[in-house]
Amino acid sequence: MLTTACRAAKLAGKLLMASYGKLKNSQISTKSKNDFVTELDRKSEALIISIIKKRFPSHGILAEEGSSDKGDGTLWIIDPLDGTSNYIHQFPMFSVSIGILQKGRLEAGVVYDPVHDEMFTAQRGKGAFLNKKRVHTTRVKHLADGLVTTGIPFRARDRFDEYLASFEKISLGSVGLRRAGSAALDLVYVACGRFDGFWEINLSPWDIAAGALIIEEAGGRVTDMWGNPDYLKSGDILASNGLIHKELCAITSKTFTKLHRNKLSSFAEASEDEQDCSRP
Repeated sequence: MLTTACRAAKLAGKLLMASYGKLKNSQISTKSKNDFVTELDRKSEALIISIIKKRFPSHGILAEEGSSDKGDGTLWIIDPLDGTSNYIHQFPMFSVSIGILQKGRLEAGVVYDPVHDEMFTAQRGKGAFLNKKRVHTTRVKHLADGLVTTGIPFRARDRFDEYLASFEKISLGSVGLRRAGSAALDLVYVACGRFDGFWEINLSPWDIAAGALIIEEAGGRVTDMWGNPDYLKSGDILASNGLIHKELCAITSKTFTKLHRNKLSSFAEASEDEQDCSRP
């Protein structure tokens, strides 16, 4: 399955690059305020699904632009263009993300950055890789020494004050913050050691499925804001090298109000082993 995911991501990336910087206004539409979709999002999604279905016709699909098929218990979670606004504005931080969920557990993930030709991959129990070279999270032990990345929650205005509170505390407690605009890339950048931590709220499963597994296989830790593993359901995610997770979680667990929701409810049950921020 990983080979198929890599092939699909690579071909989708090639498709995206062929039109990069050439989009016309007529090719861009708005899903909601500050949330755009292009013809390339849809074409990329269709290409990825066609490749998957040719090889695995009974597998399920959950994709950003509306394609869905529950399938036989194996679910491909697809973001055909993570960072659409960046793509539209020719800001070179966007990616293709494909995660594979089996029996409620992430088993494989691919995030492809077509601008820099970087392919991040992982299979459960087999490690994380960047262009076939093994990668690991950093060994930074304290938030004060960490470089952290985040995503600004443009859809979650009702929680914006909570986000700003977390932003203030983490920015003052760390080396600094960065915001690139592609959650999938933020996650794999933690996995390969470019960042030490990441947090964002109100994401969708396709934003985070692949990158979350890649971080875990690189030696890091991924939870929700309260130290629990149900980030795919809630869309609230905290990821780190593992060593600074307790410090980050101590901040996020106090600044955010927990919402009880399940963004995977009609597709799969993500596994849940209750945890908390106190775990190192």
